[in-house]
Amino acid sequence: MNMWQIYEKKSLLKSFAKIPRIILQHYEVWKRIVEQEGLDGLKLIKGFHDEALKGEWAGYRSSRLTLQWRVIYKVEKDSFEVYVIDINPHDYKRR
Repeated sequence: MNMWQIYEKKSLLKSFAKIPRIILQHYEVWKRIVEQEGLDGLKLIKGFHDEALKGEWAGYRSSRLTLQWRVIYKVEKDSFEVYVIDINPHDYKRR
């Protein structure tokens, strides 16, 4: 069984101070699942509502940390790598 490696964008690390603590705790759970099980582990937990993105974000994925907050990431399946791009509150006003 391969362990997945998670890489976080440098600007994301700087933004952690602005993200609510409970969201960071959910993110830590999300990371542990991805490291151990990859995308298959996320699919087993419906609350994450993991999905491929479309349009200008094609090639990226989104997982729900709470009803409002999302983690945006990209997957390199061949090398078992996940690149986390952003954690942000979903903007429902755009729809």
